[in-house]
Amino acid sequence: MKLLTIPTESHPGELLAVTKILGDAGINIDSIDAEEEEDGQGLLVLSVDRYDEALRLLRAAKVAARFADAGVNIRSLHIARHQITSSLVSLVTSDNEAAARLVADLIVMQK
Repeated sequence: MKLLTIPTESHPGELLAVTKILGDAGINIDSIDAEEEEDGQGLLVLSVDRYDEALRLLRAAKVAARFADAGVNIRSLHIARHQITSSLVSLVTSDNEAAARLVADLIVMQK
């Protein structure tokens, strides 16, 4: 088992959101440790049976939340290539310029 460490904002429902994503995918959670810092931040440490898949799902959920929070609708998503360290993803959204800004920290190369 590998440990998955997730920095979070400390608010009601954060633990539920993470465990629901993993549970819906059938990923077994062997242990959970949740800590809250004084600054309103939190830290979740989970031991899971399928670490790589769990990490991929949680990263995708975090990116999807950025779009939802900004009110940008994803109309089409295509994963053209997936490698261990990177993926080539094509998106069509309701606001492509806003979408590019939302994922600017994730883009290695943009055309």
